[in-house]
Amino acid sequence: MLMTIRTSLTAMAADVVSHSLNLLETLKESIENNKLSDVKDAVEDLLISRINLAVAGERGPEKSAFINALRGLGPEDEGAALSPCPTSPEEMAIYPNPKHPDFRLWDLPPTPAASPFDPEGYMERVKFLRYNVVVMAFTQSLQANSVAVFLEARSVQRDTVYFALLASEKDTEKGLEERRKASLELLKAQGVALPKVFLVRPSRLEKLDFPGLLEEMERDLPEIRAHALLLALPTLSPVLITQKRDAFKALVWAAASLSGGVSAIPVPLVASMVDARVGVRILTKARASLCLDDESVERLARQRGMEPAQLKALRTCNLSAEVTKGEVKLRLAAAEKELTTNTTRLVEMAMPRHARSAGRSFTVMLQALNGAIDEMVVDAEKILAAAGIGEGK
Repeated sequence: MLMTIRTSLTAMAADVVSHSLNLLETLKESIENNKLSDVKDAVEDLLISRINLAVAGERGPEKSAFINALRGLGPEDEGAALSPCPTSPEEMAIYPNPKHPDFRLWDLPPTPAASPFDPEGYMERVKFLRYNVVVMAFTQSLQANSVAVFLEARSVQRDTVYFALLASEKDTEKGLEERRKASLELLKAQGVALPKVFLVRPSRLEKLDFPGLLEEMERDLPEIRAHALLLALPTLSPVLITQKRDAFKALVWAAASLSGGVSAIPVPLVASMVDARVGVRILTKARASLCLDDESVERLARQRGMEPAQLKALRTCNLSAEVTKGEVKLRLAAAEKELTTNTTRLVEMAMPRHARSAGRSFTVMLQALNGAIDEMVVDAEKILAAAGIGEGK
């Protein structure tokens, strides 16, 4: 038994150290420098997924479908973006995410086709700089004025602006490639170095170039914002589920480190109460992010023409169906019971210096929550596979 525990804890420590390395190192540095407020802010940002993403371009069914897909919605779902859009062509529309209220999607009007055109005036009118990411979307041909806005954004150090060619159901890959080629030529002609245009099929975001677009966003955004975006997006592919798992394990490490600091305070039961409360928040966020809640599973079943019960039956972890304080306490208690002095030492490689005096609390929370997340991830992967969602073109 002891050997089994040692093996699992060694693997757990290695897992925490190796995954989400950049975010983890940033959090570690803040803790080592005793900047606990920075870590608390990072935890809050990840838990609420505070991010603004805008889609600019002509309004039509493809753009509405893209906005809906980024929120995991279909056209028939409550709160879905409609086509035709009821908002005036010159006005902005906002679409909050039903599960992540602080992940806001903005529908921006297209750049005017007329000349002369003032890109600064357009950017000021749509409040361009308040968005963390802007996708310049089009369905036929890229407009020169959209390129002018892109160049203006780059001139003010805003790098998170991208071009996306949105495909309809009837578009062929050959036709899309021809349109992309014409768009790249326009970008080069207007002085864009190393131009990129991503092909996106809103009805199947896991296909074509959207995974590559998401990778670009993650590289260009600050780490906390990139992870917040990752956690707020629906489960579009197995790779995305793995990235979500890694981000949650970095979040658990940060929360466990803060718990270790609280545990050093000699007040009975404070640590266990804090751990359970934070654990519920993290696992509730994980359940929503992994689309394991009833509403998400039912929506996916409807979109794929399946029976909801068929997908719900794949949830074998209790926390996938419902996150309760009682279940979290049981898991924390089980992790506490399994620990020994020797096994606690095995996770010191992953432990911030300030928490080592309270290593037991750190280890308990790390083991309990990481184990729960692993189980939930397995359920999410099974549901995705059953729904026929995978990688590839």
